[in-house]
Amino acid sequence: MYSKEETQRLKREFWIAFAEKYPRKWVLYDTKIKDFSFKFYVDNKKAQVLIDIEHRSDEKRIAYFEKLEALKNILEEEFIKDLIFEKEHTLESGKTISRIWVEKLGVGVSNKNYWDEIFDFYNEKMNALEMFYLEYDAFIKDIEKL
Repeated sequence: MYSKEETQRLKREFWIAFAEKYPRKWVLYDTKIKDFSFKFYVDNKKAQVLIDIEHRSDEKRIAYFEKLEALKNILEEEFIKDLIFEKEHTLESGKTISRIWVEKLGVGVSNKNYWDEIFDFYNEKMNALEMFYLEYDAFIKDIEKL
């Protein structure tokens, strides 16, 4: 087990190493849609690439989710397979969001032997999600009627 400080240091080293291996600017929070973001997540059991839709208005949150769901076949055939679509995902805080993600199980941040595998997974999956988003963002953003 690592102390809290060692865990923080290790995670910092992990993200620095990732940025060095794949030095580029990711879209992440810069989607131009409020509370719609791409995220990386890692712990000691899995690595994930996520789209989180956290809009305060359930109506808008669900509308964005349903836009992505309508594109699911294109997304899976042309960009990325094995995505999990969850319209109602409850965070530890109790907040309900919509989440779409892909994960790699059996890897962990505390074992440096997994880092390259996680970095490659992140690069491949996030790049695919970003390419999809950049191609279909106008369609996804078009919920102004709500």
